[in-house]
Amino acid sequence: MSKTKTQTIARPFSSSRLSLNAAASAPKPDEHVYVEDWSAGKMLRFQESLPKLPVPPLELSAQRYLKSVSHLVPKDQLEKTTEIVKKFISSSGEGPELQKKLVAKASDPKVKNWVYDWWNSAAYMAYRDPVVPYVSYFYGHKDDSRYASPEAKAAAISTAVLSFKTLVDTKQLEPDFMRKKPMCMDSFKWMFNASRVAAPGEDYSVKFSPENPEHQTILVIRKNRLYILPHEVDGKQLTTAELEIQFAKIIKDADAKGPGAAIGALSSANRDDGAVYREHLISAGPNNKALLEKMESSSFVVALDDAAPDSHTERAHQFWHGDGQNRFYDKPCQFIVCDNKVSGFMGEHSMMDGTPTCTLNDYVCDVLVQNKVDHGAPASAARALADPQELEFDVSEQLAADIEASKKAFTEVIGLHELDVNAYQKYGKEQVKKFKVSPDAWVQLSFQLAYYRKYGYVRPTYESATTRQYQLGRTEVCRSCTPEAFAFVNAMEDASVDNAKKIALARAATNAHAAYINSATQGFGCDRHFFGLKNLVDKSKPTPEFFTDPTFGFSSTWIMSTSQLSSEYFNAYGWSQVTDEGYGIAYMINKNSLQFNVVSKKKDSPGMANQIGKALDDMAALFSTELPVKAKL
Repeated sequence: MSKTKTQTIARPFSSSRLSLNAAASAPKPDEHVYVEDWSAGKMLRFQESLPKLPVPPLELSAQRYLKSVSHLVPKDQLEKTTEIVKKFISSSGEGPELQKKLVAKASDPKVKNWVYDWWNSAAYMAYRDPVVPYVSYFYGHKDDSRYASPEAKAAAISTAVLSFKTLVDTKQLEPDFMRKKPMCMDSFKWMFNASRVAAPGEDYSVKFSPENPEHQTILVIRKNRLYILPHEVDGKQLTTAELEIQFAKIIKDADAKGPGAAIGALSSANRDDGAVYREHLISAGPNNKALLEKMESSSFVVALDDAAPDSHTERAHQFWHGDGQNRFYDKPCQFIVCDNKVSGFMGEHSMMDGTPTCTLNDYVCDVLVQNKVDHGAPASAARALADPQELEFDVSEQLAADIEASKKAFTEVIGLHELDVNAYQKYGKEQVKKFKVSPDAWVQLSFQLAYYRKYGYVRPTYESATTRQYQLGRTEVCRSCTPEAFAFVNAMEDASVDNAKKIALARAATNAHAAYINSATQGFGCDRHFFGLKNLVDKSKPTPEFFTDPTFGFSSTWIMSTSQLSSEYFNAYGWSQVTDEGYGIAYMINKNSLQFNVVSKKKDSPGMANQIGKALDDMAALFSTELPVKAKL
């Protein structure tokens, strides 16, 4: 008999009906019963009883949408958009019928999450631009001086990763919780022994059994050369000392041979090009397909880079994209160790959002720093292990040309980008809490002030909100450029407005932001809802005017695309902008520091990073005026 237990926890539901003029807030919570099915393992014990992603009421999303654009478009355009929205949601408009179809899809017992397949396809698998730099993301680990060599650092990281992998594979990892609610852990299955595969039109992912000894390997890359390092030999995991010996062998061998054919560069290409290159790779030699499967089925990647990045910006570039050759970008998890023992992580985004890999990397750093991982016997007890196997692909003239084309395209694409890091050390979330403000809302408001100061206007802003409290939940949009934020930035730049008024407007803005992201997390943002409705439009009929209205496209062109993931063990985190005219701003909020990784296509990323710092300075100075003055000693 499997052990089960039930818990009753409040969750939102989607049955209320709101008029267009009603307040843009999520419906009130209902009670949800969680059933702990321990036969599924600790990690997945809540999985089947997680609530399903709700479909927001049509009127609620319409109201939220109109409010979000009210300050972004001219008055005449807003009036026209308002009429279009009213027509769309009216009984004679297309909205109610599309809503009915979406509710039916969401209610289908066979559908766990109504947006999941659509989103995975449109946002990731059917996306044709290169995964690097447009889909990949990265973390940088804080330095740890205990390691004498890169192979020692790589070995320690690998042992920690394997410890986490065991928890995932055996389903003994404790699930993530948010506000005491269990989170969906389904995406963790794509963390190890998995790979993205380039295919014409739309990619797909493959998952290999972690129990197969052939798959119990680490793909190690050095000097572009690919090596398979078994992490289990004779049923026993390699100790840290044994891993270090094996990594040292790889470094010695690759350095003696010099750079090899950069097979990994093929994964940096446009995805349709990459699909062709993959076929060329397979057909170039009789063993190539089997060798490629060894790469794809490996547990994870360790890239041993012959580089020594030092500054925040140098490290960010190294972990975000590297040189385009010493990588295999289709793998979801790549750990990078440089010759100066700097380490970081690069993730492929298609089947996992950042929160699972943040958990992974935070765990790895924590167990190493706190000495909480079993490193096994010392080097004196190391087994005599066979040398790691280099994957020696046959390289045809066509494949060699593909590699060169990939390298050239990579250099061109990366050359279009500009990255800058503001490692802000003046204060962090502890100080912001003293101002009685949400740290995340505070940082988001600083982005609005920074952009307004730089350009003289505000623009649509995306913040990622997780919906993992639902089955197969991924993300929803928090539209951070609110009318309240616009009112604040205008007042902040107006010398005639006193401090008390500015603070009041800032509090209104941060409260509005907190309310929006709370609703988005509950599944009541408007963007995924409209995305779902649009996917249900009959392709044989004209597209509803709601979706062709210029305001609709403008309001979802994310000039600032932002997301927070934080760890006291990280010193880097970032990814790309999502539009050529905008910025990608990844940020960390730590106890006594903040950090911003700003990427753009030559839109003055350093200037934007600097403006964020100035905004944070001025906001803190403003709020400090209402703090009690400490008595002088």
